[in-house]
Amino acid sequence: MNLESSFIDTLISIVGKNNVILQNTLLEQYGRDYTEDLFFAPGCVVLPETPESVAAVLHWCNENRVAVYTRGAGTGLSGGCLPVKGGVVLSTEKLNRIVEIDRDNFQATVQPGVINEVFRGAVAEHGLYYPPDPASKGSCFLGGNIAHGSGGPRAVKYGTTRDYVLNLQVALPTGELIWTGANTVKNSTGFNLTQLMVGSEGLLGVVTCIVFRLIALPASQLLLLVPFRTAREAAVAVNSVLLSGITPSALELMEDSGVKISAEASNTPFPLYEGAEFYLLIELDGESMEVLMQQAEKLFPILEGCGGIDILPAESSALKDQWWKVRRGIGETVKQVSIYKEEDTVVPRAALPELLTAVKEIGARYGFQSVCYGHAGDGNLHVNILKNDLSEEIWEQEIPKAIREIFTVCKSLGGTISGEHGVGLVQKDYLDIVFTPEHFRIMQGIKNVFDPGHIMNPGKWLD
Repeated sequence: MNLESSFIDTLISIVGKNNVILQNTLLEQYGRDYTEDLFFAPGCVVLPETPESVAAVLHWCNENRVAVYTRGAGTGLSGGCLPVKGGVVLSTEKLNRIVEIDRDNFQATVQPGVINEVFRGAVAEHGLYYPPDPASKGSCFLGGNIAHGSGGPRAVKYGTTRDYVLNLQVALPTGELIWTGANTVKNSTGFNLTQLMVGSEGLLGVVTCIVFRLIALPASQLLLLVPFRTAREAAVAVNSVLLSGITPSALELMEDSGVKISAEASNTPFPLYEGAEFYLLIELDGESMEVLMQQAEKLFPILEGCGGIDILPAESSALKDQWWKVRRGIGETVKQVSIYKEEDTVVPRAALPELLTAVKEIGARYGFQSVCYGHAGDGNLHVNILKNDLSEEIWEQEIPKAIREIFTVCKSLGGTISGEHGVGLVQKDYLDIVFTPEHFRIMQGIKNVFDPGHIMNPGKWLD
């Protein structure tokens, strides 16, 4: 989409000349995210510095029916922010202030361009805790976490992003700024517009300010690593751990091939076991290490009974950091080995063994290698399908059929096609597996109310 000079001039008058990017060399980085190798060129990029300027940009784009693609840090894995029809990319990178940390009310007010890990560190200094920590926590923005309803390893005990959002300031496509709720834990006043915005993937408006609920910071953590010979043993162990009455703060599943790729790529030591096909990373947290050790001792016979080859505690902070570095690095380092597609499957936790078995069976039939890992404690399995030496024809024609089979299995097990990455661009062709025409009619109606000009994120799953 070529944008007229008069249109650009008005954008400059709204946000300032230094906050409009037009040079092709600078635009390129805004046409990509972490989704495969996709690229779409934006017409221009704007970097508003205030909520009011965001609203003004949207109003101007709506008047001219110019597409707007809201972008955070660009760490998404579904193509949700990609400007598939050109237009304006609205980056939130300059809306990056922590406005207030309210220790008395266990709340914080923050702008969407704040990095997840920066925010977590800031509230920790006040003895407070914000649990959601996606693998990209060191770079992803909180606004992007809102847009996708992001989770992370600690969802098994603490929930996902949506469980901590109290209130949102949102710029609507028609130019208004609204608050969606109240800064209270309880709110039964009208429709829950706050939760409607969480996971809306830039289709309804732009979040310009967030009020988060916080909790007390746990004093102690204990990390265990358990290798298993088979995927089924590891998956069964997940449910056995949770049935014990102990809820870990993280319960992560890692396939041996992914562990090796991540450890080698990052040059990070990791205890690999001969014959181990999968590893569980189990984190416990609480007020005292003594209590955590008692919980771990209760888990030892359970894990051994499920086939655990060994049980290794991280005996130092350095060792704990190494193991987490390998776990968090799997998704990023796998792409260094091969072109890949990452599918964000999720099923009820007890169905994880059936899902893992199905993924490997489907891979054998279609001839692809998969690297599986994810948040086993909440049934969220990331399936990385590697291209390796598959032909372009198979990659483009046959692999989508295999993905459809995997998603169909998810649906049959009571799950769905995305747990935390969103639908965006790359999953939209599979939505018919989980949604009926009536679902689409309702969601399109909501879209029409918020975005009557259909300028917000066109070309994605609700177009």
